[in-house]
Amino acid sequence: MKGLKGKVAIVTGGAGGIGAAVCHRFGAEGAAVAVFDINQEVAEAVAVQIRAAGGRAAAYAVDLTSQDSVIAAVAAAEKELGPADVLVNNAGWDKAAPFLKTDKALWDKIVAVNLYGALYMHHAVLPGMVARGAGRVINVASDAARVGSSGEAVYAFCKGGLVAFSKTMARELARKQISVNVVCPGPTDTALFRDFAGEGEQGDKLRSALTKAIPFGRLGQADDLEGIVVFLASDDAAFITGQVISVSGGLTMAG
Repeated sequence: MKGLKGKVAIVTGGAGGIGAAVCHRFGAEGAAVAVFDINQEVAEAVAVQIRAAGGRAAAYAVDLTSQDSVIAAVAAAEKELGPADVLVNNAGWDKAAPFLKTDKALWDKIVAVNLYGALYMHHAVLPGMVARGAGRVINVASDAARVGSSGEAVYAFCKGGLVAFSKTMARELARKQISVNVVCPGPTDTALFRDFAGEGEQGDKLRSALTKAIPFGRLGQADDLEGIVVFLASDDAAFITGQVISVSGGLTMAG
């Protein structure tokens, strides 16, 4: 894709399924990749694989629930790799339960990772983009933000907030030539989905029901997401901002 070679991309949750796929794709497109994850060891493994394939990458341990940790990680990445041209807020966490059976301690954790983590990342990275008059931000939300999802009320609350925040940032930053777009995965076979679905008969039933409901007849895979994320970071998407794109195999269809 156009305009990615030599750029610097920060990807949160870069050690996980979707995040790792996105990191590898950026590396293949010639971008330098900052792999941000709470798990330093696994993040380093992704960075090693990118470097082994001829790319440029480095891993950074970051706790997205801590603004100080985010600020330190962004500073370290930009010192080593250069100023960030692209920010992908991909990290997420959830624990499935009916809302009335949850408590504030769980709400606080879900909000801290999924909403405040993204706010901290924007606040740390955007000033540099504004000063340079260029940048791309891609926020990975969820179709739960668009259509709801039983058992994920607070997660949907966070992802819906991220969608609204992204549109507002897109408006505020447009004159600075910074685009902000949102990608909403549908049911995707990641560790987060497996935790949500559960194991055994109950999990098998949910997977089977979703597979039947999805017009393409399968769950999404991590590599189904990398293309749209990297496209939105490229010069091919230079005139696209404030958009919300579902990647769900047709499970959700809305204008």
